Amino acid sequence: MGVLLTPIIVKETPALSELAGRRVAVDGNGDLHQFLAVIRSRDGTPLQHGGRTTSHLVGLFYRTTRLLGEHAIEPAYVFDGQPPELKRAEIARRRQVRARFEVEAAEARAAGDLSRAFAKSTMTSRLTREMIAEARELLDLLGVPVVQAPGEGEAQAAFMAARGDAWAAASKDYDALLFGAPRLLRFLGISGREFLPSKGAFRPLVPEVIAADQLLGHLGLSREQLVDLALLVGTDFNDGVKGIGPKKALRLLQAFGRLEDVPEDIRAQVPGLSALREIYMAPPVSVDYVLRFKEPDEPGLFRFLCDERGFSRDRVRAAIGRMRGSPLFA
Repeated sequence: MGVLLTPIIVKETPALSELAGRRVAVDGNGDLHQFLAVIRSRDGTPLQHGGRTTSHLVGLFYRTTRLLGEHAIEPAYVFDGQPPELKRAEIARRRQVRARFEVEAAEARAAGDLSRAFAKSTMTSRLTREMIAEARELLDLLGVPVVQAPGEGEAQAAFMAARGDAWAAASKDYDALLFGAPRLLRFLGISGREFLPSKGAFRPLVPEVIAADQLLGHLGLSREQLVDLALLVGTDFNDGVKGIGPKKALRLLQAFGRLEDVPEDIRAQVPGLSALREIYMAPPVSVDYVLRFKEPDEPGLFRFLCDERGFSRDRVRAAIGRMRGSPLFA
């Protein structure tokens, strides 16, 4: 879910062509969740072959090869490690939401309402350990680097960008800014649209780049104050304060400076402040990674995708050919 900051965000909207030559640290778990959500049949069921879901691999393979081959953007994928203890409540909440939407999707499918079934099904995605392992194997066959985070993947991606090993952290969520990314790249897609389950329709999308220094300067906040703002609004690790959105939280931080100094009736609704701040200000990260692209393993890709998972050999061959157009593989 991440934190809602959209109403106070300052951003740029470059064309994909303007990002050519950039290396980005991608929130791998976030991307896989998106693929599982929207790459589905008309009735909302995920793509499958031999009883195994393939939606996540379809999205990962074709997006990655096009980013490299058509746009010269270099994605390095970062995957989550152990979630913080405080995230357990959010994980449990997501399970409950997913179970409810699974029932509603099944009812819509039984009634023959395919559009409603699809919309409800986008909220039922389950990203399993097996799917993540498959994604990592596919990326290895493509020759694309993978980084294992000890904790939150977005924290690791932010760390890599802060070190200069990546130009930006790429994620749909704003959390990377709280984790210290100097630059956040949102909506690094190739379809140019996003599905909105609440409306049952797609909306056009363009990449967004948010520079942390520009955002913080515009808001008149430090990074720690931005974290405090997020805690008022609500994050994956706390519920926030009822009735306080991004704009009201901004006014409070601008007026009082830090959460300890806001009125007590508000402050009391953010328990465990030190531990919550620590999640964002000092997350566990790893320096043990290598961002090296390799030649794709074509025989391995045909085995993994075509022989074992029913992908079209012609489409896979064309995608590999596109990727080889990248300067990385010239």
